[in-house]
Amino acid sequence: MVEVTDEEFGELVDRGLGMIPRRLLDNLDNVAIVVEDRNEEDPDLLGLYHGVALTERSVEWPTYLPDKISIYKDALCRWCRTRDELAEQVAVTVVHEIGHHFGISDARLHELGWG
Repeated sequence: MVEVTDEEFGELVDRGLGMIPRRLLDNLDNVAIVVEDRNEEDPDLLGLYHGVALTERSVEWPTYLPDKISIYKDALCRWCRTRDELAEQVAVTVVHEIGHHFGISDARLHELGWG
């Protein structure tokens, strides 16, 4: 288990976002990325995309509220043994959940090395 402050963890999430090419980030459509302590239903879950992927939307899709990507600090800190491992896993989790926003399946993300 790795212990980091909320601020340090937020910086790791920002670094994960920094790994994503700008042209992809520019295509994120109405998505909030948040850090939460844990997922109450599945405390071992590292991250979760809450929303409808861009590939599943129609032109009439309402965009009143943003989709949400949750990155779960407690699970990630428990999963990792070192700070370097935590930094890598946070980045992988951020990229993985953003991939879901673009309609990429878990299987394909795993093939690509993001999960």
